[in-house]
Amino acid sequence: MDRTVNSVEQSVILTSEWPTSGHLQQGDHRLKLEFQEDAAAYEGPTQKARIWTEGWVAQNLFCPNCGAASLGKLKNNVPAADFRCEGCAEQFELKSKNGGFGTRVVDGAFKTMRERVLANDNPNLLLLSYDLSTKDVRGLQIVPRHFFTLETLESRKPLSASARRAGWIGCNILLGKIPEAGRIHVIRDRAAVPKAHVLDLWRKTLFLREQAPAARGWLIDVMMCVEQLGRPNFSLDEVYEFVPHLQSIYPENRHVREKVRQQLQVLRDNGYLEFEARGRYRLTRSA
Repeated sequence: MDRTVNSVEQSVILTSEWPTSGHLQQGDHRLKLEFQEDAAAYEGPTQKARIWTEGWVAQNLFCPNCGAASLGKLKNNVPAADFRCEGCAEQFELKSKNGGFGTRVVDGAFKTMRERVLANDNPNLLLLSYDLSTKDVRGLQIVPRHFFTLETLESRKPLSASARRAGWIGCNILLGKIPEAGRIHVIRDRAAVPKAHVLDLWRKTLFLREQAPAARGWLIDVMMCVEQLGRPNFSLDEVYEFVPHLQSIYPENRHVREKVRQQLQVLRDNGYLEFEARGRYRLTRSA
């Protein structure tokens, strides 16, 4: 399919069915994939990309937490946040990139982000990938804020003494520390995911917000181990194979096997897993 943007408006409609190439159906939320070029007619390349992507989110993205039709743009001086839902007050930080994201995302001040994670006040993360040649959105993922722990933040080197902000320390967000359950696709390869599916995936892991940061870290690590098995049905013994890995993360814990069983129980009690038989589990979330 030719992806070149032309005078015909390129768009994807969210429906109860997955969109199919060349056939658009009526749905409950419409996403236009192309940027509005005239909004950044007199800016440089970096500024253009920022204006295009921020404008696209403000005009197209719904709130994954409450389902509100749009998000409001925050003032530029709000630390570590770009958008806010007027319906539920959820905040979102936007990161955009021409092409795809790697294993790290460059973020703002390490101190600010660390404090917000510890206070359970960090924003949700929007990862928007775009194609500069066709000036449209390729993909969009949302990382809910409850998937952030101190382990997902990496301190960068302080700026040199000759820098304008000498000594300032930024941070990287380590996407490799976040399970697939914490990377919810809204658009994937220019195809939109049904809004109802996005909202369902969001609700599936909200129980993590009730956990303290340390407890949440254990749950997320076990979730990642389960995901690495690569199938919905698995056994306790298979998860035990990750004990050496978990022991390396928590070297002071001498009861890792017991901790694994405890985390599986919490995941089961919150509907993330189902108990099938003695020592047998099944994932309940959609792949």
